[in-house]
Amino acid sequence: MKGFSGADGSRRTVVAAAHVTAPLFDLRGGVAKAVAVIAEAAAAGARLVVFPESFIPGFPVWAGLYRPIDAHRFFRRFAESALQSDRGPIGEIAAAAARHRIFVSLGFCEVSTTSPGCMWNAQALISDTGEILNLHRKLVPTFYEQLSWNRGDAAGLRVVETSFARIGGLICGENNNPLARYVLMSEGEEIHCSCYPAIWPFRNPLGGAPYDLKDAIRFRTAAHAFEAKVFCVVAAGVLDEATIAAVSEGDDEVERMMRACPRASSMIVGPTGEILADRPSDSEGLVVAEIDLASLVELKQHHDMAGYYNRHELFSLRVRRERPRLLESISEDAADQGEVEPQAPFGAAAE
Repeated sequence: MKGFSGADGSRRTVVAAAHVTAPLFDLRGGVAKAVAVIAEAAAAGARLVVFPESFIPGFPVWAGLYRPIDAHRFFRRFAESALQSDRGPIGEIAAAAARHRIFVSLGFCEVSTTSPGCMWNAQALISDTGEILNLHRKLVPTFYEQLSWNRGDAAGLRVVETSFARIGGLICGENNNPLARYVLMSEGEEIHCSCYPAIWPFRNPLGGAPYDLKDAIRFRTAAHAFEAKVFCVVAAGVLDEATIAAVSEGDDEVERMMRACPRASSMIVGPTGEILADRPSDSEGLVVAEIDLASLVELKQHHDMAGYYNRHELFSLRVRRERPRLLESISEDAADQGEVEPQAPFGAAAE
């Protein structure tokens, strides 16, 4: 059984993190692999499966390895193989979620419907009936990611109440952001979906101590799980030989840097910060664990950051959840009356 409320008041369910890689710059291959992983997770009894950051069409790691003036070819291929969020191949992934009756947190590169060069680092929550329940765009692309991705917004910075749990999520470095995390805490998050790339070069790993992404993931995840009293499902990518070859293009130094970068780790972490399940960084596969959501209530008697263990009359947080608009049109009649006709949100389909 995928999830149930026990006679003892338990709310057990099974969740999974997909520790996998997708073919770089290959939209069709990425969609096909996502569909296969969804089927595998459902067969393992999971009610939710979480995919890595920018699973489709891969993560723009080249931006940290090449000079910007030498990397335009990668950007073009990245944009040409990105997903739109409201049409096209993402529908196949949604259909797979419905077919297998499983919720899916999908990390992907979203391309605007109005500008083929405008992209966001996105995370969609898809229901077990194939409905896109939420679309979160990373608030601030980190460091060299800004060469590929636009800044996101808070329209998708929210918790979704589903049939079995209240689900939220953040992308990679956003899991450091205390205000973004507090928004999710304040909406009663129970399961937190995090997504990461396979490697994230910050310093040249050939010239000194490299950035240890695995450690960063572990620290961030344990902190949020413990502070928010939630279960965290963390999905990171796997660096494969095909990706190394596609990014290095025969450049020996780039290849050596990629191989020297510490690898990411996928894991499921409980509300006391303990690792419930994980997987070797270089081995593709699912990370699966059974969790009991009812166990979170007792822990909130200890610390409840969004409840009694706060001073709401002293602290407040305001969130602007509008999607930014590309254009606002003023008709002659509306202009006479001082009215503005709003257009579709930037990157969204027109009605």
